[in-house]
Amino acid sequence: MSADLDLTAAEWSKSSYSDANGGQCVEFSRTFAQTHGTVPVRDSKSPHGPALILSAQGWSSFVSAVIRGEFPVA
Repeated sequence: MSADLDLTAAEWSKSSYSDANGGQCVEFSRTFAQTHGTVPVRDSKSPHGPALILSAQGWSSFVSAVIRGEFPVA
């Protein structure tokens, strides 16, 4: 994946599990999945910080694992 990916036009969505108090929030961009085949993921508390760039298949596998409860919360 390109390190030069321009994310300024990304439309970010918050996780449906994010709370309204600005807690631990994850944002992702569906628009990049549709146009680039990649899914940028970032911390909503640091919108100008780094983003992880995942393949669409990698993101789908991660979300499926979360739904199945494969990442227990401590």
